[in-house]
Amino acid sequence: MSSPKLFEPLSVGSLKLANRIVIAPMCQYSAVDGCMTDWHLMHLGHLAVSGAGLLTIEATAVTPEGRISYADVGLWDDQTEAAMARTLKAIRQWSDMPIAIQLAHAGRKASTDLPWLGGRQILPDQPNGWQTMAPSAQPFQSGEHAPVAMDREAMAAVRDAFAAAARRTARLGIDAIQIHAAHGYLLHQFLSPLSNRRDDDYGGSLENRMRFPLEIFDAVREAFPADQAVSVRVSGTDWVPDGWDLEQTVAFAQALEDRGCGAIHVSSGGLDPAQQIPVGPSYQVPLARAVKQAVSIPVIAVGLITDYDQAEAIVGTGDADLIALARGMLYNPRWPWHAAAHLGASVSAPNQYLRSQPRGFPDLFDE
Repeated sequence: MSSPKLFEPLSVGSLKLANRIVIAPMCQYSAVDGCMTDWHLMHLGHLAVSGAGLLTIEATAVTPEGRISYADVGLWDDQTEAAMARTLKAIRQWSDMPIAIQLAHAGRKASTDLPWLGGRQILPDQPNGWQTMAPSAQPFQSGEHAPVAMDREAMAAVRDAFAAAARRTARLGIDAIQIHAAHGYLLHQFLSPLSNRRDDDYGGSLENRMRFPLEIFDAVREAFPADQAVSVRVSGTDWVPDGWDLEQTVAFAQALEDRGCGAIHVSSGGLDPAQQIPVGPSYQVPLARAVKQAVSIPVIAVGLITDYDQAEAIVGTGDADLIALARGMLYNPRWPWHAAAHLGASVSAPNQYLRSQPRGFPDLFDE
């Protein structure tokens, strides 16, 4: 019997992954002034011994104003870098799992409260709030305080902040970068005609709307070691008529590949409250499939991938090269172990846990 595709190794640049399971970035809303706390050590630490191929640090803001909430992780100064360094040092003492980071700017979806406190926008004159920015002065939801339309100086500052965060990422020894251009955050706001109403070189045509996200990619790519991967997370569609769609996503992915992008992570939605998402198992896989058919770099599928056979089918049929798990990993942090047992593969486990190997799966853990 052939070995499961899900547990075949894969290389992206110099990054060698033991299998095709990626832990997607998941905001924890537990930072203080952008600095990681002991919660992040607990959260990332137990995921780092899960047997997945890659662990991705949550959306990490490149400026204070780029945070989704006041409790988001950042990487914009020596203090935020030092806090992340402490977390990484502790994790790496016990795990050799490769670690990536998602660099992000929330744009008009910034300055919000914590999800468990309602997640509503916090006004600039209120505690923990600030003035948001976006390609155009269009609020995310009707009635919200509008963002300031970014001028060229503000755009240059954000571009430089992404590059500076990439240099800090390299100093931290993180293995790869993912640029967040999905879920309605700043770069997605530039891409979609629903949120980008500019009449300059950064608005209107698809070429113009892609210009700033591509400039951000180029800046990050130049700032990060050439042999280490820089990938991009995209929303394959806004799920809104006349918005960002799959055809435009494919064009964006091809432009990224031409610039040396290491991989494309295909999600969807998040830009407009009018979205109509047909949520169901593997509902975003057709988007990943279309991108994979158009590029030669690895493509990651994500979204309601919970079943082991489902995950194997996605990579086994070539719909995507890797699958990403987020909430499913929170619910079951040993998902890769159970998938390996079910599919007849082996997986890495820490020495301290080797005695937990079930009798029915004597070859489950790598020696």
